[in-house]
Amino acid sequence: MGKLVGKVKSGINDLSYRMKAVPGLLDAYHKKTRLRLYPGSLNIELEEVWNLPQKTIRLEKEEYGGQVSVSLVPCQIYDTKAYIVRTDKVERGEVPTHPKTTIEIVSDVGLRDKYDLKDGDIVEIVI
Repeated sequence: MGKLVGKVKSGINDLSYRMKAVPGLLDAYHKKTRLRLYPGSLNIELEEVWNLPQKTIRLEKEEYGGQVSVSLVPCQIYDTKAYIVRTDKVERGEVPTHPKTTIEIVSDVGLRDKYDLKDGDIVEIVI
């Protein structure tokens, strides 16, 4: 088991928008995670680049009729089961707005609200 430590930061609400707008996306995430995901993610800025481990859970774009395939890595933040999500394009370094020093955490709750998190707060993610 490993851990990542970083600072909470605001995102651009892209994942939140997609989860609400793309038909079937939340159901596809549910099939992979067994969680009914809260629409959105918690962005964490790490001090160093983080690359996906070799073994991940895959959500292929064909599974939900979308345009982006995603890797999911099970993790825990505080006492909450969650997943790190990263698109293939971000992993390849092709998205300037999403550097590989940023990870996105999804769960079945709004993590900012549950833990009263603000930009700049330090959090630990256990993988």
